Amino acid sequence: MASTSPGYGITIRIEGPPASQPVALATTVIAAAGATITALDVVESLLEKVVIDITCDTIDSAHADQITIALSKNPELTVRKVSDRTFLLHLGGKIEVTSKVPLKTRDDLSRAYTPGVARICQAIVDDPSDARRLTIKRNTVAVVTDGSAVLGLGNIGPAAALPVMEGKAALFKRFADVDAWPVCLDTQDVDEIVRTVQLIAPVYGGINLEDISAPRCFEVERRLRELLDIPVFHDDQHGTAIVVLAALRNALKLVEKNLSEIKIILIGVGAAGNAIARLLVLSGAKNIIGFNHSGVITRDMKSQDPMQQWFIDTSNPDNFKGDIAGAMKGADVFIGVSAPNVITEADAASMAAGSIIFALANPDPEIDPVIARKYATVVATGRSDQPNQINNVLAFPGIFRGLLDANANKITDELLVAAAEAIAGCVSPDQLNASFIVPSVFDPNVTKAVAAAVKKSV
Repeated sequence: MASTSPGYGITIRIEGPPASQPVALATTVIAAAGATITALDVVESLLEKVVIDITCDTIDSAHADQITIALSKNPELTVRKVSDRTFLLHLGGKIEVTSKVPLKTRDDLSRAYTPGVARICQAIVDDPSDARRLTIKRNTVAVVTDGSAVLGLGNIGPAAALPVMEGKAALFKRFADVDAWPVCLDTQDVDEIVRTVQLIAPVYGGINLEDISAPRCFEVERRLRELLDIPVFHDDQHGTAIVVLAALRNALKLVEKNLSEIKIILIGVGAAGNAIARLLVLSGAKNIIGFNHSGVITRDMKSQDPMQQWFIDTSNPDNFKGDIAGAMKGADVFIGVSAPNVITEADAASMAAGSIIFALANPDPEIDPVIARKYATVVATGRSDQPNQINNVLAFPGIFRGLLDANANKITDELLVAAAEAIAGCVSPDQLNASFIVPSVFDPNVTKAVAAAVKKSV
């Protein structure tokens, strides 16, 4: 299933004598090693040598090393340098702060800074609501993390989480023209996280919680929503849930099934899984059977966490107590937000006719999508190299664009469902097919549609 990815792209500078035809020789070696060549440039061509740069996508870091070794073993070729294109992109970070106003003259400085800025400060003292009108607050979001659950990397801490938060801020700007800034906190104490965000909140029009592990994330979000007068959104929960609901709505249209009548197997009832279940139930789902690392979640269980207890009380109406293989028999929908390879080919084959599989673990899904497509009518993953990518970028830019434009101070489940319906609606009936159940993240209509739905729901 492994395929090459731009995320592991490299550029190799190679030298060889003209007589040996180094371009043909190098490209043959690289192609034979399984890389995808994306660019080739002749840097220097002399009588005694030819120097070329070959850019290619590889499967992973080990694969990139293998290609370099294979080139080095050829006596006619000399590898002069290997550049990792992803590391080059991150040098110095991915975002910056720029001024929106010119600062070229004394006149500019007098109005943007002292003495003129004092008048703006006094205006906010007189009317605190003017902070939103006269400062960056009206279009600025804090992307807050404690680094405890970053992508598939786990608890890597705030410094290592920073590249991801930078990327998130860049996506906010690219897709919704929202100014976002990473706030990586060197604590995993709930009280400290809540108090810190409360202290910095005056600068921001919204808080986007990111990559905070469950169950801590539930309490952080709940307490901040109670304390702050600006919207607080945990993207790992609600962003994923919104896009899953949107995708499932369209997938069910294809297989002509009703959400209220289907059997859904959900593996991974953490932050994302719990949020997915809430939106599905709110939209009419009645039969969700959930599994976590300990096995099936049954009605006779108890949890100190209110969110987990909600799932216990709401799911598994027939109190099924078997294993995953047993639950998958006759199931209409599988949704995985857990770990690689947790369901088998036999599990997929045992599902009902017209089945739907959302295997969303990243980078390796719960089942190989190639195998899943042998049995399921619709298959989705979290990967960009597969059809039907369940990508939060479809949700959070438009969510915050709408919240900021509406000067909203809270988020409701009904608002999240409206956002999902807006995303689903961006796929027209003539576009809808088994390989296209959600719109492209580059569709400019998505952010607009989601923002409009959010503003209407506030």
